[in-house]
Amino acid sequence: MNSGIQNPELGDIGQIGLTVTDLEKAVAFYRDALGLKHLFNAPPAMAFFAVGKVRLMLSCQEKPDSERFKAALYFKVADIEAARNALAGRGVSFEVEPHRLAKMPDHELWMAFFRDPDKNLLALMCEKRG
Repeated sequence: MNSGIQNPELGDIGQIGLTVTDLEKAVAFYRDALGLKHLFNAPPAMAFFAVGKVRLMLSCQEKPDSERFKAALYFKVADIEAARNALAGRGVSFEVEPHRLAKMPDHELWMAFFRDPDKNLLALMCEKRG
């Protein structure tokens, strides 16, 4: 017998986890280069950041055979060129400069791609309207 939940709705994403090799270096990148709000560190080797309503967890592998978390993070921005220039001014190197990815009926989708110190894929994402 089930508990009465037929089709539970999933809510917003609450947290995203990434595995990093050097927590101190990763914290500096996400805090200083990307400008994310550092919330706290937790043992044994984790750091947490606020990204809008989502929490980002960076963690080191506890053992060589421990699971690694990989994800691509897309940060929404209002002005992709200004955001790209601000990040580049803080030392972020872009692999792919801002460009139109798709033309939708009511907006254009623009993206720019870069990586963190552990080569995790990150992107700026902008919906430009008419």
